[in-house]
Amino acid sequence: MRQAKRLYEDDVVAWAEQQAKALRDAAVSKSNLPIDWENVAEEIEDLAKAYKSSLKSQLRRVIQHLVKLQYSPAVDPRPGWRRTIRLARLEIQDLLEESPSLKREVGGLIENVTQSAIQLAIADLTDYDEMNPLRAVVVRRHSYNEEQVLGDWLPPEPKEPGASAEEP
Repeated sequence: MRQAKRLYEDDVVAWAEQQAKALRDAAVSKSNLPIDWENVAEEIEDLAKAYKSSLKSQLRRVIQHLVKLQYSPAVDPRPGWRRTIRLARLEIQDLLEESPSLKREVGGLIENVTQSAIQLAIADLTDYDEMNPLRAVVVRRHSYNEEQVLGDWLPPEPKEPGASAEEP
């Protein structure tokens, strides 16, 4: 029990996954305690899923705004996009500190959310007439690595006001 408490303090996601497995194992042993073993295990697993979902959401937000910075010619919204990226990166850092076991999943989650993040950015830029179909094809082929998403990296600023940093 002491180990479980320590794991809970060190990594909530790893604890939730371990506890869900332990509950299912206890259910197999046919304990006579009046506990809804399967649903309790499922609820605990949902805790881990919520942390992963939050991480995915923040990763998607970072990528969406990196795309906007990289491909939008607009000047005024750029500080807000950079602020959004910084805030999302802080949220990601907090999640990874609270549940270090999520660190091993970051690369796969970035791959998983990149296309949806790009699609969101394309839709946003299209709403402001900053994206055309030809450019969208180029943008859809873009990818970001873990260092770009989690680190301090930002796309270069456009050389001229009204021009995107990446002109396809």
